[in-house]
Amino acid sequence: MPINRQVRLKSRPSGIPQAEHFELAEAPVPELGDKQFLVRNEFLSVEPAMRGWVSAVANYSTPVAIGEVMRSFSAGTVVKSRHPGFAEGDQVMGMLGWQDYAVSDGSNITRKLKEADLPLSLSLGVLGLNGVTAYFGLLDLGLPKPGDTVVVSTAAGSVGSAVGQIAKLMGCRTVGITGGATKVALCNDAFGYDAAIDYKAGDLDAALKAACPRGVDVYFDNTAGAISDTVIQQIATGARIVICGTASIASWDPWPLGPRVERHILVKRARMSGLLIFDYAHRYEEAVGRLAQWIRDGKLQYREDIVDGIEHAPGAIAELYRGENLGKRLIRLKA
Repeated sequence: MPINRQVRLKSRPSGIPQAEHFELAEAPVPELGDKQFLVRNEFLSVEPAMRGWVSAVANYSTPVAIGEVMRSFSAGTVVKSRHPGFAEGDQVMGMLGWQDYAVSDGSNITRKLKEADLPLSLSLGVLGLNGVTAYFGLLDLGLPKPGDTVVVSTAAGSVGSAVGQIAKLMGCRTVGITGGATKVALCNDAFGYDAAIDYKAGDLDAALKAACPRGVDVYFDNTAGAISDTVIQQIATGARIVICGTASIASWDPWPLGPRVERHILVKRARMSGLLIFDYAHRYEEAVGRLAQWIRDGKLQYREDIVDGIEHAPGAIAELYRGENLGKRLIRLKA
């Protein structure tokens, strides 16, 4: 019988989880019960949101328990089934965890994949949580109009890069904020931003004013912190601010305090909205269908940063927060 390699939460981090907070373990591949099926995972996803999933601080989901397999989206193939809705050979994506094999009754499956002409790995990136987040966050909450200036933080990341390109497809002017010359070049050359700003290079306020002379109509915020403080000072009348992530905040215990934004929101009659993609689960297929067609038409570019072997998983979240990836970080499992 094959062995099921797993990555389990070993201890509770107080900030960004590091490799030492996880442990590699082995377990037997479980037997199937009635109306269950077995998935052989081929790709494991690494998300910024995982920091919140393992935190003891109040979050939108129950924290991963100590000793439990790390919660994650994974994609793979059904290799055995006693479920009428899932057959051997079906490719699926869902919350299957950092492990080789996962048993499911279908409740933790996000979708059965239909895009046989596109790589399976995309179901965890531009056709998965990241692309769908960009799609609904920008279109439903950002409400972009032709001619709007859309500013995106972590603009070269797997969510940000999709936001920038979708905004361009909507007829907007796009300005990306990222860190380092390599990522600035990626924003300009691969993702087609009208302007890209390196927040590490100097005066972000001056650079943003030069790139957005009429102010910021839509701000897609993946960072919070000092970057967002600077952007919000330059919002235009009627601006829409989408809060997707807080990557720059290392810990929410104690709760960090910063500049007050209320006056900017009031005077500019702006709107700030929080975004959790799980609220859009009932519309997932709508987004994936449109995103997939844009990829086929060459209108939506993506980058993947794939490492081989489950042994890379424990340190992967910390690497993500250090900005070491260029593209969607995935872990490919060895057969």
